[in-house]
Amino acid sequence: MAAQDNCANCPVHHIDNLKKLGVEMGSWDFVLALAGNPNTGKSTVFNALTGLRQHTGNWPGKTVTRAEGGFVYNAQRFKIVDLPGTYSLLSTSTDEEIARNFILFGKPDVTVIVVDATRIERNLNLVLQILEITDRAVICLNLIDEARRYKLTINDRLLSRDLGVPVVPCAARSGEGMPDLLKRIYEVATREYVCKPHRITSGNRHLNQAIDSLEREIKNAFPGLTNARWVALRLLEGDPRMIQAVRNGELHSLANPKQIDSAEIAENNTR
Repeated sequence: MAAQDNCANCPVHHIDNLKKLGVEMGSWDFVLALAGNPNTGKSTVFNALTGLRQHTGNWPGKTVTRAEGGFVYNAQRFKIVDLPGTYSLLSTSTDEEIARNFILFGKPDVTVIVVDATRIERNLNLVLQILEITDRAVICLNLIDEARRYKLTINDRLLSRDLGVPVVPCAARSGEGMPDLLKRIYEVATREYVCKPHRITSGNRHLNQAIDSLEREIKNAFPGLTNARWVALRLLEGDPRMIQAVRNGELHSLANPKQIDSAEIAENNTR
């Protein structure tokens, strides 16, 4: 009870137009994915937006914990899914596979990437991988107060220009920057802000031709796939998990998550 009282009195609780729903959710207008490296303050951001109460359970068929919550902002209801903390999306672990599959196949309306402002270079690997998958992202540059304490100066506008997505300096523990973060999430979700994410390109003509050819084949075989080009890249790199998903037909189910998630969505709508 004391923890909840403290949360109710913290500055972030009183952000204009924010109503924390915790697990008390019915239907929702937008789905957010919350991604980031471990120890970036991702859980603090999650709790700042939703409150301390959350629905927890395991991902389907996995023992990795899944946390969900919700909030209302500008009369829109947002469901937020806290993805496992991971350094990469290259599927060398269960956590990475879950995070990657949700961003790629779960089709979240916005992916919020929490970055440690004191260790930006270390975090950029995951940021760039996520921006290869989705063109609707917001970077929460968390722990900006710690960065100032270490006398680090970050040009968030330049970083936003180079990455092609909003970058919002925040200190989730105190609520600093959270109103701006909510505003950017809302703008990207409603398409008031159109992201143009940085994408890595190759100067190798033969490689680009191979990617284009495989991308067309994947689109024909798996209609509805959100990012066939990224899947083509993973196949060309020999990703064993993606190869398996193609061979056993799992990619079709992943490309059409509404078919396999209908029971889960119905359950969520009754909470």
